[in-house]
Amino acid sequence: MGGLYEPDGPEEPGRRERDTEPIPRTRSEAHSSSDDDTFVGRAHVGANVGGGSGGGGGGSYDAPDYDDLPEISAEELAGLGSDGPISVGPRRVLPLADEPSSLVARYLFPTERYRGEWRKHWIHLTNHILVGAVATLVLGYLTGFLAKNTIPGLSIIAVVVYALIMGWVAWSVADWYFDRFILTNKRVMVVKGLITRDVAMMPLLRVTDMKYQQSPLGRMLNYGTFVLESAGQDQALREVKNLPNPNELYLRVVEEMYEPAAVEARLGKDDEGDG
Repeated sequence: MGGLYEPDGPEEPGRRERDTEPIPRTRSEAHSSSDDDTFVGRAHVGANVGGGSGGGGGGSYDAPDYDDLPEISAEELAGLGSDGPISVGPRRVLPLADEPSSLVARYLFPTERYRGEWRKHWIHLTNHILVGAVATLVLGYLTGFLAKNTIPGLSIIAVVVYALIMGWVAWSVADWYFDRFILTNKRVMVVKGLITRDVAMMPLLRVTDMKYQQSPLGRMLNYGTFVLESAGQDQALREVKNLPNPNELYLRVVEEMYEPAAVEARLGKDDEGDG
């Protein structure tokens, strides 16, 4: 029959090139095919474009070497998920603490929901530690000086002064340890003091403006100063210096002020996940 292809008959010019071209695939077939078949098909088309005699083109084309492409494992791709080190979703705040410390729990009433407490950044102790270090160096110098020269009473005075300075440094460190900034669903608080205790608080409903400030050093070491305004009036808690992670803390306070339902929902999900 004249319409059928005869393999033993004479070949027409360009028939071989047309017969070896890949058959177009549908979208579903293309997705279901393996990666090896896709690479072979691309390389085959590239070879026909560059060396085909029926096309009449004068240029040459080098097919890319797909064997040199890097392989990406499933573990590497898993890092791009929302739970991996690279977050592609919305920013999420750190998990909330479950229970207040014994120092803070005594100042919370039963229906108040605890959100977290923070000590001041270690930069708060820089001056105290420097004074202690300088005092230690001076005492070492005096010890060497007194070893060569006997001066009555000077060694006793030096030791007493050094003990007083180091006692002041130890007191400052202990005071820093017990100094806390506290956030609940009702208010923000500052508790400080060892012998005399100072407790200051401001209801969240009365906060009309809040901001935090960071110096260049504060941006490098991740600390800042919080400024709270309350209807233009003077209040006991207005400026809190040297708080760590100011951006994280700022988001915590703002979310508690404007989206308390979102906080409760996140806490509910965390409780379900732990159960």
